[in-house]
Amino acid sequence: MPKKTPLTPSQIEDLRFASKQMAGASRRAFQAQICQKYFEGNTRKTETVLGWGRRTVKLGLEERRTGIICVGRQSTHSGAKRWEEKHPKVAQSLREIAESHAQQNPTFKNPIAYTRLTASEARKQLKLLEYKESEIPRPSTMAEVLNRMGYRLRKVVKAKPKKKLPKRIKSLTT
Repeated sequence: MPKKTPLTPSQIEDLRFASKQMAGASRRAFQAQICQKYFEGNTRKTETVLGWGRRTVKLGLEERRTGIICVGRQSTHSGAKRWEEKHPKVAQSLREIAESHAQQNPTFKNPIAYTRLTASEARKQLKLLEYKESEIPRPSTMAEVLNRMGYRLRKVVKAKPKKKLPKRIKSLTT
């Protein structure tokens, strides 16, 4: 006759929820800790009761035992490099171009610089510096790159004329 689990259905639900909130090594460490505490280190019982993969729990137990954290291939090779990483020389030229067009935020409340430079104008200026078309990003990517560099593409706010005072108010002031 199989042993009854010391956990209530509510506790099992809470443990499953907590595990879903974690990822990678922290999730495996949590699952291994629960496996040792409530299931005497038996990965099959843990799989049956909590629905966690026994291979994942076993890996967590091994990581706990050896102190060595396993890194998956996905995390080491995932993600495309950003444009700035692929083309650092062009990125530096773009930063110089943007800096020459930059204005400080009038409130001085944040370090973001606003630039009058448009993405298409930045492309034109990079072409004038004789960079290849393949090295220069498209306008939508250019806008993202400038934002990552700390520049916000904004239209220049032109001086607005003062509103004319109504005749009634003029007569009161004179």
